[in-house]
Amino acid sequence: MSGTALSKKDLQRIFEKLDKNGDGLVSLEELNCLLDGIGVQFSPQELEPLVGKPCLNMHEFLSFCDSISNHSVNGDIIEEEEEEDDDDNDDDDEDDLAKAFEVFDLNGDGFISCEELESVLGRLGLWDANSGKDCRSMICFYDTNFDGMVDFQEFKTMMLHNISS
Repeated sequence: MSGTALSKKDLQRIFEKLDKNGDGLVSLEELNCLLDGIGVQFSPQELEPLVGKPCLNMHEFLSFCDSISNHSVNGDIIEEEEEEDDDDNDDDDEDDLAKAFEVFDLNGDGFISCEELESVLGRLGLWDANSGKDCRSMICFYDTNFDGMVDFQEFKTMMLHNISS
C-alpha cells in the first residue's frame, strides 16, 4: 500500500502526545509504548537498529513512520517488500487493508463499531472525550448500509478514498 492511513497532522499529534517531557524528542521507550499499544512488539534492542538513534525529533519521527508504512511486518522483523506485478500488488493491498481492519475490529465480528474506533484511536493518543462525536460522524459518513458500523467493504472504501485524497 503506498502511503499511510494517518496524515502528517495526525502523526504530528501522535508525536506531541509521545513527547511527554516536551523536549521535542521521542525516545525509543516512548516510541515503543506507541508500537506496543497498537500490537507491534519490539524489544529496545530490536527497535534501535530500525530507528538508528536513541531519540527522534519531529522530522525524524515522520521519516520513520513513512519508512515503516512502506514495509511489511513479518513476525518481529520488518523487511522491505519486493516489487511485484500489479495483480500481486492488488492482493497485497487487500491483505494490508484486511490487517488494518483487524486492528480496529477488536472483537473480531467483522464490523468496526464506534466504541472499537474510539478504543484504537485512544491507544494511539488520537481520541479524547471531546472526539466521541467525531467517531460517530466518521462511522455514519462511511456506513453505506446504515447499520451503525463499518464493515470491511466500507472500511476499504474509506481507506482508498483517504489514500487518494
